[in-house]
Amino acid sequence: MNFVDFLVKAKKNTYASGNPPLKLPDGFDEFVYEEGEYKYRDRYYAKDPRPFGGEEVVWQNGIIIWMMNYYGYMVSNGINSKGVYVFLRKAMSKIDEKRPFRGPAHLKEGDFEYINENTGDINNFKGTERIFHKGKEVYRLEYHGGKI
Repeated sequence: MNFVDFLVKAKKNTYASGNPPLKLPDGFDEFVYEEGEYKYRDRYYAKDPRPFGGEEVVWQNGIIIWMMNYYGYMVSNGINSKGVYVFLRKAMSKIDEKRPFRGPAHLKEGDFEYINENTGDINNFKGTERIFHKGKEVYRLEYHGGKI
């Protein structure tokens, strides 16, 4: 398995899966996925309705080879964040090998719309994902990272 295939599989099998994270004593939540020579960890701090932040790391044979940091928040208090995060998981489950950072460039379902804009490639990238509800922005996340 190559690195990008592993990264996509790891992301689909962690937060996007809807499975609960491991609760750490320091208040962080964590997902870990391992397969073959690779290990993925997504560690984040989130206490709704406050902003949240986290870091994803991939190791190959015990050596860190890739990292991504992210910071997100609800833009609007006029909507239940639970529905927004359910839609976010759907979007993130549609990650692909061409831009394996967050979700797809665009996804629309019912009253929700997800837009993910980014520059760069797997080696060095940055981006913004936004969720709209009935045309109004309700969520935003900034991310950046690359190979180490």
